[in-house]
Amino acid sequence: MVNNSPNPLNFYAGPGKLPKKVLERIQNELLDYQGTGMSVMEISHRAPQIIELIERTQFKLRKLMGLDPEDDILFLQGGGSLQFLMVPMNLSHLGDPVDYVDTGYWTSKAIDAARSLGRDVHICAQDYEQIPELLDIRDHARYLHICTNNTVMGTQWQQIPDSPIPLVADMSSDILSRKMGIDQFDLIYAHAQKTIGSAGVTIVIIPRKTQNLMLEGLTPFFDYRAHIAAKSNYHTPPVFAIYIVECMLDWLKDEIGGLENMEIINHRKARLLYETLDKSQIFRCAIPAKSRSMMNVVFSALDKNIENAFSQACHEQRILGIDGHRSKGGFRASLYNAVTLEEVTTLSNFMIDFERQYG
Repeated sequence: MVNNSPNPLNFYAGPGKLPKKVLERIQNELLDYQGTGMSVMEISHRAPQIIELIERTQFKLRKLMGLDPEDDILFLQGGGSLQFLMVPMNLSHLGDPVDYVDTGYWTSKAIDAARSLGRDVHICAQDYEQIPELLDIRDHARYLHICTNNTVMGTQWQQIPDSPIPLVADMSSDILSRKMGIDQFDLIYAHAQKTIGSAGVTIVIIPRKTQNLMLEGLTPFFDYRAHIAAKSNYHTPPVFAIYIVECMLDWLKDEIGGLENMEIINHRKARLLYETLDKSQIFRCAIPAKSRSMMNVVFSALDKNIENAFSQACHEQRILGIDGHRSKGGFRASLYNAVTLEEVTTLSNFMIDFERQYG
């Protein structure tokens, strides 16, 4: 099975694939945004068109996710890495107890960031091979932090844990990929470059109840309340990246039909690839079924020579982004929202044909 498409198959882990219709819309609107005769990239962030863009994108996101009208939505810069610092800064004092579940590469970075700020960090569970079932949560901790999907490790929370303390979630790689019980969370953040946009903007969702937990005295740039008061316009926001988020939200609603349909499609894609791996005699996915990610399918070859040959064959067939994270090796196929079932089918058939040749 070969890639007969004129385009590469994009399985990069981030920035990830964008839908063709979204890219065509961006192309069509690039030189003239809403009749202004200017690109959205060159209009002042104080102009009515950009203020309306921010408000409209917030409204669409709130509706698609089923958020409460009182929940605040921010569009910030700095990626998830800045949120590793802003979460403990806003929700805890120096020396305060904060709890984290360490499920891999990015949670480890979040933990290091909280420790660098002098917080009393407690690892209430640590497992890089599967999602832990038992959490040692401290009742007096200021919050519990989890990452709902782990791009490097290939694990994902299928059931969000019950938490006796405020629950903070990094959803950078699976936001809007499935329906979730939003009421369980007290703060959500997600860098948009994987499932709902491009690099440059980070979405932060802050329920009104959480604002009562925030601390006074922060430098405004790091204070969520300053950004809420400024309506995501405290300083020049990442306008173009916000615009792409709006395009993705429209695509999810109009082309996909909402999150229920998106979840069904994502399940089909992941199931197809995992079934291929489970039947394989030369490839192996070590993640237990109950912890497997729909977004990032991590696997390895049982033989180093086969691994090199498969990597080379993917490159020749323009199957891109298939190599694993530099810290882990092996392979990884990222099946974000814009990746189609047809593309995953092509990858699956290619793996089956490769095994016939090298198995």
